[in-house]
Amino acid sequence: MGYNLAVILWGAYVRATGSGAGCGAHWPLCQGVVVPRSPEAETIIELSHRLSSGLVLIFALILVLWAFRVYPRGSYLRKSAAWTMGFTLSEALVGAGLVLFGLTGQDDSAARAFSIAVHLVNTFLLLAAISLTAWWSSRGEPERLAWRREAWLALIALVGTVFIGVSGAITALGDTLFPADSFAQGFVQDFSPTAHFLVRLRIYHPLVAVIVSGYILICLRRMRQEGWGARTEITTLLIILIILQLVAGAVNVVLLAPVWMQLVHLLLADLVWISLILTGGLLISSPRLPVDRFLHQPVEEDVKEFPA
Repeated sequence: MGYNLAVILWGAYVRATGSGAGCGAHWPLCQGVVVPRSPEAETIIELSHRLSSGLVLIFALILVLWAFRVYPRGSYLRKSAAWTMGFTLSEALVGAGLVLFGLTGQDDSAARAFSIAVHLVNTFLLLAAISLTAWWSSRGEPERLAWRREAWLALIALVGTVFIGVSGAITALGDTLFPADSFAQGFVQDFSPTAHFLVRLRIYHPLVAVIVSGYILICLRRMRQEGWGARTEITTLLIILIILQLVAGAVNVVLLAPVWMQLVHLLLADLVWISLILTGGLLISSPRLPVDRFLHQPVEEDVKEFPA
């Protein structure tokens, strides 16, 4: 999971520096060869991102093989590991599509904005699968997954967070292609009817972020009041991360979205998403039956519901 976060941040650096076209319209080759001679800085950045992404595929394969070797048939860990492999493959296909269709560099088309959104959603799903695999393998997988009333609150929060991520990715693209010289100029551009659509869309990201973040904080407060917060430190971590993310977003706007701040903002967004996924996972997870209850009350109903 840590390595995937690093690769995601490096991919954002590729986009923020305009290096996405460093290898031209060639994939998986770079400029038609395996290793270009006398590559420029943009080529080195893009090629290194491709190589690091290739290692993700290898690690995902090892993860799946390991999960199927260690855990029994029907294990949730097998399923989450398999989903990790699936989303890793689709992530590679999306990245290849961006290159082959020329949706990189200075391209400002609606198709690129749509592809950026698809890329973001797939990345979030990949992180969700990896996060659950890491959490269940370290803390123990659940006996079964059961939908609860509180899970609907988490589902709404997850969908809202996806909208935050999509709007943020499109906003970051607009900041890269149409940078403002000052905060005042950027503010005027955002509301100008003649501005490019990527510029005019920038105003929606902070609005969506504040609304959804407020909703999540209210839900977390309710969970803690009902005793859910006492079960794990994840809820406290999620509250801290959301507050830090809102502050980072404001700083990013004031500083006119420098590359380093975009990376910090993205890292916090990924950490918020991971924490939210784990919180939702806790809401639908039924813990394994305590050993003493199973031994002292081996009634038929318990045996059917909680097999040894």
